[in-house]
Amino acid sequence: MLKNKKGSLGLAILGSLFCLIVGLMLVNFLMPEITQFRTDMSCADASAIHDGVKILCLISSATIPYWIVIVFSLVIGGITARLSL
Repeated sequence: MLKNKKGSLGLAILGSLFCLIVGLMLVNFLMPEITQFRTDMSCADASAIHDGVKILCLISSATIPYWIVIVFSLVIGGITARLSL
């Protein structure tokens, strides 16, 4: 049985592109929330906060880079999955 690899790959690329656009658009919604969280937790003054709050500030600062890595992993995984099938 013949498979339509070109159509399947094209659909995977379009789906991955849609996932990339939506994922990167969500960054605009996350940024104000993270900024507000960091302001509320006083993350700018590291000497005045406790160790647990410092860890929360570090985690909140790393949210956007991790989100971008997750989105790109999904995009690359979606395209690679279609290439291997």
